[in-house]
Amino acid sequence: METRITGVMIYYYFVCKRKLWYFVHEINMESENENVMLGKLLDESSYQRDDKHINIDNVINIDFIKEHKELHEIKKSRSIEEAGVWQMKYYLYYLKQRGVDGFKGRIDYPLLKKNLTVELTQEDEKRLEEIIREICLLIEEVYPPHFQAIKICNKCAYHDLCFV
Repeated sequence: METRITGVMIYYYFVCKRKLWYFVHEINMESENENVMLGKLLDESSYQRDDKHINIDNVINIDFIKEHKELHEIKKSRSIEEAGVWQMKYYLYYLKQRGVDGFKGRIDYPLLKKNLTVELTQEDEKRLEEIIREICLLIEEVYPPHFQAIKICNKCAYHDLCFV
């Protein structure tokens, strides 16, 4: 059985591997988290003229696609920008693996009125293959990774679970 690696899993890999472990083991604490709700509200109220939430194979969920082969991902801040960049690179990689090539990505920060263009290189593809292998190993672990406090812990939906 092939493990389905989603865009969210790639994002969480860069945010916190413990959060990723909880997520893949269906321990979900995000439905009532204020920051998650704010992000969803921003997503719903931004770019309303575009067709949004393009779900492909229940693996990637692109916020919207614009003309000129451009995928868009909406983020509320740049606080964990690296995670968003790699999530977008994974979208590009996933599509390329299925014969859909020539796209570029853009991360939109509507509250900041800024955006960031993301492209996929061959080096990125190799790194993503390593990340996918690491995620597959993490999924097989019986227990979550050891807790390490990081900057975003106070805003995380899993905060109470980790700090108990």
